[in-house]
Formats: sequence, C-alpha cells, structure tokens
Amino acid sequence: MEKKVRVRFAPSPTGGLHLGGVRTALFNYLFAKKHNGTFILRVEDTDQTRFVSGAEEYIVSCLAWCGINPDESPQLGGEFGPYRQSERKPTYRQYAEQLIADGFAYYAFDTPEELDLKRKEIPNFLYGQASRMGMRNSLSLPDAEVAALLKNNTPHVVRIKMPEDEQVSFVDMIRGLVSFDTNLVDDKVLLKADGMPTYHLAVVADDRAMQISHIFRGEEWLPSAPIHILLWKYLGWAEEMPKWAHLPLILKPDGNGKLSKRDGDRLGFPVYAQNWTDPKTGDLTPGFKELGFMPEAFINLLGMLGWNDGTDQEIFSLAELIDKFSLERISKAGAKFDFEKAKWYNHEWIKNATAARLLEEVKILFAGQGLVLNDDAYVSTVIDLVKDRCNLLTDFITQSGYFFASPAAYDVAAVKNKWSEEKAAFFSSYLEALTEGLSAPEMEEQFKSMAAAQNLKPGELMLPFRIMLVGGKFGPGVFDIAYALGTEETKNRITAALVAFNN
Repeated sequence: MEKKVRVRFAPSPTGGLHLGGVRTALFNYLFAKKHNGTFILRVEDTDQTRFVSGAEEYIVSCLAWCGINPDESPQLGGEFGPYRQSERKPTYRQYAEQLIADGFAYYAFDTPEELDLKRKEIPNFLYGQASRMGMRNSLSLPDAEVAALLKNNTPHVVRIKMPEDEQVSFVDMIRGLVSFDTNLVDDKVLLKADGMPTYHLAVVADDRAMQISHIFRGEEWLPSAPIHILLWKYLGWAEEMPKWAHLPLILKPDGNGKLSKRDGDRLGFPVYAQNWTDPKTGDLTPGFKELGFMPEAFINLLGMLGWNDGTDQEIFSLAELIDKFSLERISKAGAKFDFEKAKWYNHEWIKNATAARLLEEVKILFAGQGLVLNDDAYVSTVIDLVKDRCNLLTDFITQSGYFFASPAAYDVAAVKNKWSEEKAAFFSSYLEALTEGLSAPEMEEQFKSMAAAQNLKPGELMLPFRIMLVGGKFGPGVFDIAYALGTEETKNRITAALVAFNN
C-alpha cells in the first residue's frame, strides 16, 4: 500500500519570508493537493539565538495572503503535533543518546574558544575523521573522564560520527541519483549545549514523527542530505524515509548566484512576500503585497520559476497549477528572477480580474490616501475603465484618482502653444450644449459635430478636453471619462480649466 502523501513547509521564524521560501511552500502545497495529501506548516524554532518575535505570525500571514493554507499547523493543530520544534525539545535528547549508545554519535566538550583557536590554526578546519581524535570528546578522552565531565554537567554538544570511505546515495525526484563521499563531510552537531537539537537531528526526528512522505526543499540543502540519510538509517528508520526533491535556486536577474534581500535593495524590487519590519532595528523591508501585487499573480510567477507545463501557457490560477503540476517538469537548473516579467504577470491578472474582485483592494488603497469611497457601483465602473493601464494595484491611485477628486493642477504647457480664442469659444459653447442623459458615444458625436460646425478639427480639441477632466495626458477614452463623471461634474471641470487655460 502506497504511503499517504504528507508534506511540510518548515521555515525558521528569523525574519521576512523570501520569495524562494514561498515557492518551496507552494511546490509542497501543489504536490499535496495534486495527490489528495496533507500540507503541514511546521515552525523550526530551535535556534533561539536567531529567533525573532513576530516572525511566526508574519509567516502565517504571508501564506494566508497567498492562499497556501496548511491542513495542520501550530495554529490549527492536528494529530501529529506539536508543530513547533521548541515544544518537542524533550524528544530529541533520547535520539541523541540512542545514537551515542549505538556508536553513531559522541559527546564533544570543546569550548567555543578552543574551536575558534583550531579554526585560526588550520585553514578550512573540519571537525571530523581527520581531527576528531585530537579534540576533547568521548572518542578521544578516557571513559572515566567522560563520565566525570557529564556528571559535573560540563557544557557539551553531541556530534554525528561520520563513517570513513563510504558513499551515501539517494534518488532525488528532480535530479536522479545523487552520491556523497563521507570523507568530505564533517561531524555535524546534532544536539547543542542548551539541549536544543540542530536542524539535522530535529528535521529527521520531526519528519518521522509526522509521517512525512515527501520532502521538497531548496537546492542549498543538498550538502546536508548525507547526514540526514545516515540519521534515518542509524535511528532504525530507513524503511520509513521520505522521498526527496531539491528545488532549483532562484537566481539574481543576471543569473550569477542566489537571489538575496540585498539584491532586491540594490535593484529596487522586493524579495519578501509582505512588508517586514525588524522588531530590533525598526528597518522596513518592502514586500510584494504592499507594492501592489495580487496574490494570484505572485503565486503564478513563483510557480513558473523553475517549472512549466510543457506548453506556452503562462497564466495559471492556483487550481490550474495544482491540476498541471508534475515533478517531471521541474528544472534542475536555477531560475533567473525577472522583475519586469513579474510585473507583467501582475498586469495580466489585474487586467483580467473582475471589478468585484478588485473593489475592496482599491477602496483600501484610497482609504490609505484619506479618501473614503462609498459608491461601489461607481468605483466598479472606474475600475473597469482603468484596470488595463495598471501594472500594480497601487497604480489605481494615479490612474483613477481624478474620478474621485477634481484635478489640483493642469498640464497647461501641453496645450498652451496651440490654445486659441476659437478653442476657448468652442468649450464655452460646448458647456451650454452638454445635456444630461447622453451616452459616451452620443457625447462624442455631439462634440465632433459642434467642432465641425465651428471649423475646428476634433483631434485638436481632444487633448485640451482630456486635460480639463484629468489634469494630464493620460487615462482611458475621454468620453468614457466624461460619461463616468456625469454631466454636472464634467461641466464644472471644463469651467475651472478654462480659467487656467485662458490666463
């Protein structure tokens, strides 16, 4: 009987959530939903020195915004809890002691100062096969001294004892057969002096306890694979070991190295899902959400970083990603991040969204500008008029602000050179002729007929009319704008603009 699919996203609560982390969560989620499995959020908070208050809540908020909702989590609970590693602390010591008793691990009493000295003496120092017998540990010290050190609660860690001259191999679901020479792997710490496990021990113990079936994680974790595989074997759980998939890196736009927060700062785009404020420094790191990305677009672009369905299709809903997702289509090579392409995805999602989908987001944006919009029908009309012009949700402020407030200034310079008494007279007469109840096409027909009657070219009147209504040279069709504003407001704006144009 095939194992039930259970996958986990296991971030550390140390700060903002990088888009690479969200993609890892997404691929876990897609695989789980594709196979009617379970998607778990597990918080790996055993490194208390790097723990940041509020980071767990931030991670939960990011996943909720993206629509990547866990089936089990610290907040939801489940049959395989607790879902924070710090709450599982008592369970790890027993596994460390079991490994020592079976000869697969040992106590190490070296002080941080002694280790620093070794690193200064020996370039690229590795605590392992070549050096372990020259260090202070239970392999090099007499049994009586080890017993005395333990009895006196001397600070110590537990290290895995890497075997000599072995090949550790496994089949990666993306990369195929991967092998490691154990002579090149150091004796990693499994249990720290504070009794907390390191990632290596905790991740294996937790994956087994939670019956994880498949592990999706970033390519940067590949070097840890031999340690984890040996731990599954040494703890007697080899038959239960999950299948592995190491996802390709998300690269800088030039393809040279992994995309980092510093790259985003340097190049002017976010790499975090949502705004993150460091509680210690108060520094704000921008996020995709606050910049104006729709979550659907954010998920879509992440899904296409290192995966495609083999066709030219680029726009996918979350449901479509689940339906199409397959491991065979995940690339081994890193995927370059292109912010212009990211904005293209967002533009496509905004353009194709209904006004109902965008309504609340647009109202919230304007509320942030101090403008409360109460007429949902009118706001929806405006959204439909301008959404094609928006790459970001925040563009609605600049692209539609004039629908809700008269222009504070006019681009007079754009019309001044060609402005004339005849044109001023036209707009004065147009004010008199403009009546209620005309549709946008009827308004246009009236406008052009009056221009012809006064021997004026309609094309030369359109730009002044636009600037009268909008304040500048932008916006959708000018008669669509006038129709949406209504006759009275259109007249008011023409009147106000004529004063500015004629001065």
